[in-house]
Amino acid sequence: MDILKIESKETLSREEAAARLRAIADELGSHNDVELDWGGKQVRVHVADEVRLELEIEVGEDETEFEIELKWSR
Repeated sequence: MDILKIESKETLSREEAAARLRAIADELGSHNDVELDWGGKQVRVHVADEVRLELEIEVGEDETEFEIELKWSR
């Protein structure tokens, strides 16, 4: 069972999406914790020194999907 699960979907411009990813990358690269503003609240998650990065690209007829997933053990 998940202790915490937060999901969000929103429509952004390509530039806004890039800025959001840069902010997450900056947090990830400079701290042991990643702190995000989510729905008006701050969420802080501890990140291990080693993470597993998964990338997935699906190209369909009407839509393309690009997923970035990070996983780590406590």
